[in-house]
Amino acid sequence: MEQQQQRSVSGSSLSPRSPSSQLHLSVSVTDPVKLGNGVQAYISYRVITKTNLPEYQGPEKIVIRRYSDFVWLRDRLFEKYKGIFIPPLPEKSAVEKFRFSAEFIEMRRQALDIFVNRIASHHELQQSEDLRTFLQADEEMMERLRSQETGIFKKKPADLMQIFKDVQSKVSDVVLGKEKPVEESSPEYEKLKNYVFELENHLSEAQKHAYRLVKRHRELGQSLSDFGKAAKLLGACEGNGLGKAFSELGAKSESLSVKLQKEAHQLLMSFEEPLKDYVRAVQSIKATIAERANAFKQQCELAETMKLKEINLDKLMLTRSDKVGEAELEYKELKAESEEATRRFETIVRLMNEEIVRFQEQKTLDMGIAFHEFAKGQARLANSIADAWRSLLPKLEACSSS
Repeated sequence: MEQQQQRSVSGSSLSPRSPSSQLHLSVSVTDPVKLGNGVQAYISYRVITKTNLPEYQGPEKIVIRRYSDFVWLRDRLFEKYKGIFIPPLPEKSAVEKFRFSAEFIEMRRQALDIFVNRIASHHELQQSEDLRTFLQADEEMMERLRSQETGIFKKKPADLMQIFKDVQSKVSDVVLGKEKPVEESSPEYEKLKNYVFELENHLSEAQKHAYRLVKRHRELGQSLSDFGKAAKLLGACEGNGLGKAFSELGAKSESLSVKLQKEAHQLLMSFEEPLKDYVRAVQSIKATIAERANAFKQQCELAETMKLKEINLDKLMLTRSDKVGEAELEYKELKAESEEATRRFETIVRLMNEEIVRFQEQKTLDMGIAFHEFAKGQARLANSIADAWRSLLPKLEACSSS
């Protein structure tokens, strides 16, 4: 029955071909608006949800959300869904002058839309109570929930510094041989880690060069614009055919400049940003790997402690100590805790195995689209440039021959 009632999710609109009986959940992040002034300024977004799922309040809900609300949702899911790759958020801009530029705002809106739709399309995450809260609660409720949030994400800088010092101390102990690292060493786990780290390196390198391509398009566009103005001024100084040819050359240069700037923006949104998004996605996978490592370590430590408790219990039973009852109770509680830790670790492993397959399938699809759009855009731009210059050749040849 559950398989028959598949939940379909689209990025921004419901498919008109979907049968009315099919369960659906559609979310879109739209209409970014700047609110407040100075350091208190922020961008708000309209989040529109369309669904026929019975657990939601109605077929359509519109709420206002800000970036920190999306952070709240991500953090809640990360705490509750161990083993699942939580979709990444776009990073905050550290440069004040870029925070409210039209391009940055649109890039963030697009990234937030992708973020929430990845959650809504995930068979486990879409059932989250926190997702329903995010999509339906009013702004006052969201503000209260954010203020109540606890955990590492809300720790003060001093607390975070102590965490880093503890980690540093732990690493030093391992290096100096004071403590042996407790680490999983199965071939499948090593293969997964190597794949993730290599993928991050290759994606980061590709994204870096995509950034340079965008920059090059913009610089060439600006140079053509400047050259076009100069050529038109030169044409105004000349008379007859030569002046007209120079003026047309300047006009074509300015026209091509506009096309290059448009293509640069398209390249940014449909090529560089998807690559950057997957760099962030790999970082989310690494966070899940860290959770798996912690779960494995806890399982091993509890198993070791349980052995020591068992040895102690045997000694007490041999000496017929009056502390046997208390020791038996402690052992029983520790055994239950150890079994729970084992189950938790095994669940994380199972979920990660499922998640990596899903991630690779989605990556293949998304990267295929991104590289196809890149090649198509470059071909379109090359043809436009060639046609523009070709159209000028007869007039320029006539001037040079005369």
